[in-house]
Amino acid sequence: MGATLSAIRAVAPKLAPSERRVADVCVERPQDVAWWSAADVAEHAETSTATVIRACQNLGFKGFQHLRMLLLRDLGSADTGSAGALTVEENGAGLVRAVFGELATDLAGALAPLDEDSFERAVRALAEAERVLVVGNGGSGPSAAAVAVRFILNGRHAEAPTDAVIQQLTAGHLTSRDVCLAVSDSGLNSVTLRPVEAARAAGATVIGVTSYARSTLVEKSDIGLVIGGGSGPWGGLGASATVVQLAFLISLQIAVCRARGGSAEAAAETFKQIVPLIHP
Repeated sequence: MGATLSAIRAVAPKLAPSERRVADVCVERPQDVAWWSAADVAEHAETSTATVIRACQNLGFKGFQHLRMLLLRDLGSADTGSAGALTVEENGAGLVRAVFGELATDLAGALAPLDEDSFERAVRALAEAERVLVVGNGGSGPSAAAVAVRFILNGRHAEAPTDAVIQQLTAGHLTSRDVCLAVSDSGLNSVTLRPVEAARAAGATVIGVTSYARSTLVEKSDIGLVIGGGSGPWGGLGASATVVQLAFLISLQIAVCRARGGSAEAAAETFKQIVPLIHP
């Protein structure tokens, strides 16, 4: 429920230009598209009705009517009271409420593109790996570092070097018993893709986390994990994408911890080792 737009955004970037315009119209005007005909969408996307139907199918829907049904369902389930809070504010508390409202909406639909079987495969691979290398750069760098720390705190050895050269050198020394977990919102960051290629050449299992199903990262990964991004007024600033990415990686780490038989008590014991370093 509420995940239709996330599903569209995940696939749209690799559509043909005319089909991408259809996807853009759906994301930008979902309230209108839910009531429009295929001809109406075609007019606003400057394409044909046949292209609208083909675009819907390539986005993963049975057709345009299937897409309309899901948009109507999402609109019907939306809380109109909270929806009003998403109005763009200039500053102050209203802006904070609007940003949080957008984040909540995007988080609610972020798992729509995720393939559950792929997620389970990723959990098993991370739980069984001898060595885990986490790679992330740019806006995804902090998320990569954060999940590596959480792995370590829960007894799962992991490393997340911040230097691009060290990332690539480390990836080249992985083996078939290891995993490279690569994080990139766009799935197109060449700095992240280079260690991914090195890890694949070394025989390691590559798990890619991105917001776009047809990205280069997914193509180069053994296991692709696709999650939603954001589409509101702050989506272009990476607000929702960053929050969704970190929330997903934390969830992945928790699932790996459970698969390895980890517990909150074990994490607490690890944390006790850190306390004297922080506060002697």
